[in-house]
This record gives sequence, structure tokens and C-alpha cells, in this order.
Amino acid sequence: MKWFTKEVKIALVAIIGLVVLYFGLDFLKGVDLFDTGNNIYYAKFKDISGLAKGSPVLTDGFQVGSVRGIDFDYDKRDEITAIMEIDNELKIPVGSVVEIKSDLLGNVHVDLIRGNDSDGFIEPEGIILGTLDAGLMGKVKEFVPVVEKLLPKIDSILTSVNYILADPALPNTLHHAEQVTHDLTATTKSINSLMSDINKEMPGLMGKADGVLTQAGTVMNNTTTLTDNLAKLDLETTLAELTKTLDNLKTFSAALNQKEGTLGLLMHDKTLYQNLNTTMMHADSLLVNLREHPKRYVHFSVFGKKDK
Repeated sequence: MKWFTKEVKIALVAIIGLVVLYFGLDFLKGVDLFDTGNNIYYAKFKDISGLAKGSPVLTDGFQVGSVRGIDFDYDKRDEITAIMEIDNELKIPVGSVVEIKSDLLGNVHVDLIRGNDSDGFIEPEGIILGTLDAGLMGKVKEFVPVVEKLLPKIDSILTSVNYILADPALPNTLHHAEQVTHDLTATTKSINSLMSDINKEMPGLMGKADGVLTQAGTVMNNTTTLTDNLAKLDLETTLAELTKTLDNLKTFSAALNQKEGTLGLLMHDKTLYQNLNTTMMHADSLLVNLREHPKRYVHFSVFGKKDK
């Protein structure tokens, strides 16, 4: 066995190592090396977003197969076919969808979203509708244009903030704010002390207020009584009598203003006034003389003579 030299041994070991490495990589990718009874399904995509051979196929988080291969049609670039090997015990309903998903670490897998079993099942070698779900990174990409539009505004805001912070008046304002806070604290303590004093005086004030309210109630009751009495008066009769009295006064005043009658003559005839005045003067003189010489008018002596 001269042909089984050291070089041949090395070559055989290298070949065996390559074979083990090839199948080992497939095994690490999730490819079943021994079970060939799985069903093959196809999915059409416009973008596979890094999907590769050996990527797992999951349904409800459980791996039911793997991607057996990727068929890229150079004539139809917008159509990429993924060949999926799925467990033959799994029946795929009509209307099912496969989505390509990726996580933050960049790991890509196929998520099989099963439809309703009552709609029937897709036969092996059938085509399943494929879609792309970029996941969180895809949503972040959607916000990138919005963020780009906001960056100039954010830069302007930061510039304004830096300008405000660089203003020397800001430290003075903060210092004054501290002083104002101290003053507010002192004012609050004063208010608390005042409120405490008010709370102490409140029972007496409430008692006085009750007394005032009681007196006010009495006044209101008296007012109500007066109002009731006024309501009971016959205002129409009173007004009629008052009107009649005013008419009598007018008649009396008219009679006084006329020269006929005693009162009219007394008020308007000067001669009558002068005669009355003269008579009063004579009567006064008579009374004076009677008081000074009573014997001239009354004589009580039986035998005496008359005083002249």
C-alpha cells in the first residue's frame, strides 16, 4: 500500500474536514441534514432585506422550517423567490402570509402568519404571499426625514438657549429669584401667623355675627309686619279723603282772597283794621285807667261820696 502515503492521508483529512464544515454550517443555519420529507413552499418578495439561506421560518415564535435557497431573477429584479422548507406536518391555510423580520442585532428570519383553516390549505410547491416588515429599524428610518427637517429648528433653539445662558443678567435674575423666594417664605410665615390669630378670634366673631343676624332677622320681621299693615290700608279711601281736604283748603283760601265776608274784609279792608286797632288801644287805655282808679267805676261806700 505504497499509494496510501502521508500526502494522501492529509488530502483525505482535508476533504473530510471540508465536508464536515459544509454540513456543519448548514446544520448551524437550521438546515435538517437527514430529514428530506419536508414540504417546499415559495414566497415572492421585492426586497428580502438580507434574508439568506438557512434563515429560520417561525410561526407563533416556533421554528417550523428554514430557507432552503434564494432565487434571484436577473431579468425581473423586482421579484425575488425564497425557497422555504417547512415541516410536512404543518398545514398552511389559504390566505397565509410570510413576513421578513429583522431585530436590532440584524438577525433576519421569516415569520409565517397563518390564515383561517376553514379557507382550505396551500398545496406543497405552492406560492405564499411575501411581505417585508423592517421592524423597529424600519420605523426609525421612517422618522429620519422628519428628524432631518427638525434639525435646523433644534439648532436655532440651541443657539437661542446658548445666547440666553451667556447673558450676564441671568445670574442676577437667579440671585433676585432667590431673594424673592426668601421674601415669599417670610410672607408665608406672616400669613400663617395671621391666619392662626384669625382662627383664635373666629369663635367670638361668629358669635357676634350670629347676634347681628338675629337682629337683622328681627328687623326683617318688623319690616314684613309694617309691609303687611300698609297692604291692609285702604289707600283709595285715604287718597279720596286727602283730595277732599285739599279741595276744602282751596275753597277756604279762595274765600280769604275775596273781599266779601268777614275774613275777606278783615284781610283786605285797611279801615276795618285801623278801627280795630283804635278800639284795642282805647280798651287798653280803659283797662289801665280801671287798674289805676278803680273807685271811679266801682263804689262800695254807703255814706261816702263819689271819687271824681
